[in-house]
Amino acid sequence: MLRDTLYRLPRLDGLQLLLRRGEGGARNLTTWRLRLTRGTEQRYVAPGEETILVLQSGGGAVSVSGETFSVSRKDVFEERASAVYVPAGEAVTVSASSDLEAILVSTPAEKGGAPAVVSSGDVRVNARGRDIYAREVHDIFVTDRHAQRLMVGETFNPPGHWSSFPPHKHDGRDGEPVLEEVYYFRIAPTQGFGQQMLYTSDGECVAHVVRDGDAVLLPYGYHPVSSPPGYRLYYLWAMAGAERRMALYEDPDHRWIHEGKT
Repeated sequence: MLRDTLYRLPRLDGLQLLLRRGEGGARNLTTWRLRLTRGTEQRYVAPGEETILVLQSGGGAVSVSGETFSVSRKDVFEERASAVYVPAGEAVTVSASSDLEAILVSTPAEKGGAPAVVSSGDVRVNARGRDIYAREVHDIFVTDRHAQRLMVGETFNPPGHWSSFPPHKHDGRDGEPVLEEVYYFRIAPTQGFGQQMLYTSDGECVAHVVRDGDAVLLPYGYHPVSSPPGYRLYYLWAMAGAERRMALYEDPDHRWIHEGKT
């Protein structure tokens, strides 16, 4: 059910499960939050699943398949992403050279492939929308040849702006590829909030008040997001489905906004 898709857990040190594939309506995606203090490390492995680690803040090293990648990021609102692709079933060790926070998302995939790193200069930045639904969308692992099924990026809403707008979906009910998605939210300043709406054409609807560190599973339906005045809103988005292709179906009732007329 759409009303059960908000995941809010207190931040804990170490590797913390946010939502698991096969539970709570998630069919494809498992999401973890990793928090390390300076000088500590964490081992991670997802048998039969590929993983993408996206750094939120801090710095350190990610070792996988005999390679070691340096990652660093001041904060999601100050610097573009640093991320690592982990092939299915490969063990990872994350070592923190400063206090570090990251999000890891995984999905079933065939064994094989090689690890890869995306640094801030590799991120593709896209300007989307206009007026009060203008926002930046950053592609991290989306059109690359490394991941088999995962697509991962980030969206940045200025204060008072909407994103995922006009409302779109990718649940296959109108012929588009079926893609399950999860959003992980950050808010600045952190005491703020945002609104995550999910609805369907047959009348099912829920709105979540999202706060800094919340995750929302998007199993189906349209899913626009808004931020209130004074607060910047960020979400990491990760998708997986039968086909690795970004193809969205916009709500026909709201497509007119592209032309700027009723």
